[in-house]
Amino acid sequence: MATIHPTAIVEDGAQLGADVEIGPYAHIGPHVTIGDGTFVRQGAIVDGHTTIGAQCQIFPYALIGMKTQDLKYKDGSTSYIEIGDRTVIREFATVHLGTADGEKTVIGSDCLFMCYCHAAHGVILGNHVICSNSVQLAGDVHVDDYAIIGGMTGSHQFCHIGRHAMVGGAAKIRQDFPPYMLGDMVEGSLKVIGPNVVGLTRRGFSRDVIHALKDAHRFLYRDGLNRTQALDRVENDVEPFDEVKELVAFYRNSQRGVS
Repeated sequence: MATIHPTAIVEDGAQLGADVEIGPYAHIGPHVTIGDGTFVRQGAIVDGHTTIGAQCQIFPYALIGMKTQDLKYKDGSTSYIEIGDRTVIREFATVHLGTADGEKTVIGSDCLFMCYCHAAHGVILGNHVICSNSVQLAGDVHVDDYAIIGGMTGSHQFCHIGRHAMVGGAAKIRQDFPPYMLGDMVEGSLKVIGPNVVGLTRRGFSRDVIHALKDAHRFLYRDGLNRTQALDRVENDVEPFDEVKELVAFYRNSQRGVS
């Protein structure tokens, strides 16, 4: 049975799982589904066609399921938000509905979406993603599993951040950012510094894989080769671990170019 504070509003039609807690002055809309063991703290709003998984934590004054800010939105369109299990949405974060009929904004499982973060229409976060305070993700940004984005970072619409990447704080993401790499602002531009060695080591990647990613980074960023030449060298001269193949495919498939 759900526990609902007497000052909270849970509209008819909302579906609350077992042991859900709804705090003071929270508002749950009629098309919302909340999984077992999730709590929604005081003043938070969950509206729209939103599904939240089990054991999530929605902190005070977060807003989930608000109408998109995209000016292309047409009244009457039905779009969705999906949030996985054990994800934490901190204070004053905002997650908006999609623009077109059927579009989804997705935050996966085991994510941490810190205070004042924003996910616009059509944003897709994988699993185990961390967005530090005030990360701002424009429409249709995709962030893959285990990526970490530093505080005060903004991403241009349609950008793609690869798996296990780490982007430093106060960065401007204008192009796709490659998997397994570490980036920071250098002279006003986001630069790929090298592999995300600390993060990869913590997650159990072998020394051989990390060394191969270092070799790939050298060809791509330090040897003065153009991107086509560098990718050819990586494919021919670097140990073909799956991570290296994924890195090459990321560059070759990018629609916006890679940082």
